[in-house]
Amino acid sequence: MTGSGWAPVYAVVRRIPRGKVATYGQVAALAGRPRQARQVGYALHALPPGADVPWHRVVNAAGRLSLTPDSGGIEQRLRLLAEGVTVTEGGRIPMAGFRWQPARRTVARRPSAR
Repeated sequence: MTGSGWAPVYAVVRRIPRGKVATYGQVAALAGRPRQARQVGYALHALPPGADVPWHRVVNAAGRLSLTPDSGGIEQRLRLLAEGVTVTEGGRIPMAGFRWQPARRTVARRPSAR
């Protein structure tokens, strides 16, 4: 997954509502790329400044901020706090209350032939 292949990742991240977070693995799976969580990180890192993708809503599998303070971790923390997400001093988010659970899409069934 490179450059133009990141559009599905960005589309999923744009769906994460304010006040919720998703893991890199969750985003990868929803983008149709299960087991490619690291690629989600690469895609988000490649975002240009000012992009309309809420990258700060994506956290690691343990519910922690992955960024260090000098690489954007402070900005991520501040953005999440501004949205009402609880972030501990250690950078952990209580996932039970803040994990995004997208509604399952219903698949239309074909009428059975009788």
